Amino acid sequence: MNQPNLPNNQLEGIEDVQNTPDIRHLDINKVGIKSIRHPVVVKDKHGGEQNTVAIFDMYVHLPHNFKGTHMSRFVEILNSNERAISIESFETILRDMTERLEAKSGYVEMRFPYFVDKAAPISGVNSLLDYDVTFIGEIIDNEFSITVKVLVPVTSLCPCSKKISDYGAHNQRSHVTITAKINDFIWIEDIITLVEKEASCELYGLLKRPDEKYVTEKAYDNPKFVEDMVRDVASALNAEKRIDAYIVESENFESIHNHSAYALIEHDKRVKA
Repeated sequence: MNQPNLPNNQLEGIEDVQNTPDIRHLDINKVGIKSIRHPVVVKDKHGGEQNTVAIFDMYVHLPHNFKGTHMSRFVEILNSNERAISIESFETILRDMTERLEAKSGYVEMRFPYFVDKAAPISGVNSLLDYDVTFIGEIIDNEFSITVKVLVPVTSLCPCSKKISDYGAHNQRSHVTITAKINDFIWIEDIITLVEKEASCELYGLLKRPDEKYVTEKAYDNPKFVEDMVRDVASALNAEKRIDAYIVESENFESIHNHSAYALIEHDKRVKA
């Protein structure tokens, strides 16, 4: 329960310890609250809204001359903002936070599950598939930037296994993670679609037998090493003008080994080679 605002006459005589000076002369890069759960409403591309629960990390820079920051104000800022939190509203939250806490830099990270209603490729039956999404906003010296991170589960099929086997080929479920610094609004669905187009096959929450036949054969006709996966996704990201910099990772959970295959490409398109 939030503590009610006390009138000034009741605040008199109560020491504000956080505002007392500190003599160690050490700035703190990030100080704040971590892993606070808060209900949010996230807009989706098709005009709807999703009610979900997000986990927030909220930090500010603390100058060397202050003993501490006001932790309660982080919670107040979350509660005062509308629940329909989006990429656009992130800047408002950050600027409010840095202003109220008198900080020169601030950081907010919001992690939440996001659901896409997908139709199976042959039967057309609909089902939900979940994706892990993170919004990361930063303000440094009044400059705002936002990073969007999306984990997309897909299918990959081994080209080597297909080549050397008389029949069949081993495949696996893979996690492709995009961490993208954006310069303009982009839908979560746009990032998901970009990744799924480059996989051996995309995943679905529910499949009938004709759908299973389709996805199995599609993956077989479209084999990808983990190296192929990150290179193909990186090529698509290079063509996406709304993304300035990115990290693309792929972890293939091998079906014939007790380990994963992994690859990563990191690129900042603003830096000339």
